[in-house]
Amino acid sequence: MDEAYIDPSRENFDKFKALPRDTPIHMLNLVRFREKAAYPEGHELADKGLTGADAYREYMRTIQPVLERAGGHIVWAGAFEAMVTGPAAWDWDETFVMAYPDAASFMGMVKDPDYAPVVVHRQAAVATSRLVRFAPRESLI
Repeated sequence: MDEAYIDPSRENFDKFKALPRDTPIHMLNLVRFREKAAYPEGHELADKGLTGADAYREYMRTIQPVLERAGGHIVWAGAFEAMVTGPAAWDWDETFVMAYPDAASFMGMVKDPDYAPVVVHRQAAVATSRLVRFAPRESLI
């Protein structure tokens, strides 16, 4: 398996913070799950035998109030069916785009005191991921 990317590196997060904070953003999420969730020792779910997919469902369920306060919502989600152009393999279990009113809202979400106890489910679930910031636009022309 390639290098695991679960949380942002300091360098990448600094680049994110250097971009405008007052414009809408879309965040592309590509997620590959662990076979077995890896909760920290002592966490109430550590010995429950959850899969990565189970832990990610728990993350998505428990993150909702934090997302709502940040104004975040899913604008697109899809289930992979077939590669038309590109390599045959698709290594992602979950693919979706989250929209936020602005980057400041996203940053507020990760600083929300209710975020830390919730993100542990994501960290337990994810083998590797990509989180990519985009500026939404209306068309390709």
